[in-house]
Parts: sequence; C-alpha cells; structure tokens
Amino acid sequence: MKSFKEQCIALRKKDKTINEIMAITGRSKSSIHFHIKDTPLSQKKLEKISEHSRKRALALSGARKGIAKRPIKKFEAWTPELVLLVSHLMFDGEIIKKKCSYVNRSEALIERVEKLMRCVYDFPPKLIFIEMSGVHKIQYYNVALGNFLHGKAIELQKNIISLSKEDQREFIRAFFDDEGCMDFRSKRNLRCVRGYQKDRKILLLVQRLLGNFGIEAVIREPNEVVITKKVNLIKFQKEINFSKGVCPNPNRSNGLRKKEVEKREILDQAIKSFKE
Repeated sequence: MKSFKEQCIALRKKDKTINEIMAITGRSKSSIHFHIKDTPLSQKKLEKISEHSRKRALALSGARKGIAKRPIKKFEAWTPELVLLVSHLMFDGEIIKKKCSYVNRSEALIERVEKLMRCVYDFPPKLIFIEMSGVHKIQYYNVALGNFLHGKAIELQKNIISLSKEDQREFIRAFFDDEGCMDFRSKRNLRCVRGYQKDRKILLLVQRLLGNFGIEAVIREPNEVVITKKVNLIKFQKEINFSKGVCPNPNRSNGLRKKEVEKREILDQAIKSFKE
C-alpha cells in the first residue's frame, strides 16, 4: 500500500489539483501541499484552470450587472400583499440598484416586511440592530431585485389610484404605520391622525386615497397630512387603522407616553373620549 506521500505525488503526476487531491484523500490542504510543492501541474492543466477562473469572473460580473445568481420572482399583477411590501419599502425603506432595505423600531413591521419579501425573493436578509436607538434594519443585496422593485415602486405610485380598494387600503396602512402617529392630548382637546412625508406628491396621493374611503384629510405645511373630527377618525379606524403591534417610540424626548402603547389603542382612546 502506498504511503500518503506516495499517494499525493502519484495523484499530482496525474495532473490533479490540490482541491482534487483533498477530495480523494480526505486530507487537509497544508499536508498535501508539503508533499507536492515540487511537482508542478502541466501547462495544459494550468490553462484549463485559467479559463475556468475567467468564466467564473464573467459570471460574477454578469451578476453585478443585474443577472442575479439568486433569482427573483417577478410579478405583473398587483395583490394587497405586494402593494403592502412595496409601500413599506417606499416609506420607511430604500430601493436602489444594489439593495433594498427597510428600517423600523417595530419588530412586528420588520417581521411583516421580511415575510412579504418572500413573495418575490426566497433568500433571507441581513439583519442589523442598532442598540442605542432600538432600530432594526433588514437589507437585501441583489442587483436584479433592486432594479425590479425600483420600477414597481414607480409603477405603484402612478397606478395605485386605479387599483382595487383593498390595494389602496394596504397602501394607506403602510403609510401611516411607517410615517404616521396618533396625536391625542385631551387637555388640549387635540385628537388627530398625522402622517409625515417630504414628498408633497405622496401627501396629496394619500389625501386622495383617504377620500375614496370617505375620510376627509387636510395637508398642513410643511409636510404632513392630518385627519381630524370624530366622524373621520371613526372611518379611519374602521377602514384603515394602525397595524397591531405598532407603537410610538416611548424614549423620544418629546414623547407623550413613557411606555409602549399601540397606536391603534391610542386612536381608540381618542375616539372614546369625544363627548356625545
């Protein structure tokens, strides 16, 4: 029986690479290299390895140009789940060529977006937790995914007004979960749902969509849409509402509550506080 050294040399003389010898012998790279370091590969083998490396580099380059090694599930028709996903990425996230990301304090919303993303992408995100602020961030690094969802975000903003009421409802809910708050201060007789957005086109779009549900809202300078009056708050609660598990940040310096209370619960308290 050949010794390990003899076996390594014999395999090398058959033009086997270190990785191929590792697969055959089950031994480590370092121990194999010690025995074959003075026995080079043939020129033909070296050229074959070089060509393989070139093709691999081209494949990786193609992936960077949008040919993803991890495939995505493209869609044409909108569903409420897809509207909700893209809306969240628009409002509290980012969709760019190289990646898609979503940032929020709410674990419920982070989990929702991660679950919804499986509609178009089967691979898990990179999760980041920023301890000082309590913010969670999920990121998906995929060129094809970023390009596709960027286009769908533009399409959604353009066409949401003509989609179904259920699709419109999910768009509005995502907006107020991400960008909204329930402002209830009984001593000042203040009860209103507010949503913030720098893009005035989005504010006007949300205002128009709310109108489709019979909810009156006004745009206030510089960058918010506001719902007031008992009748409108009741309609908002019935038709849209904040999602379960979504709370205002109790650690904010200007926060009214120093413990976590769901936005939907604050809305309910505000409605019940109206005098008949």
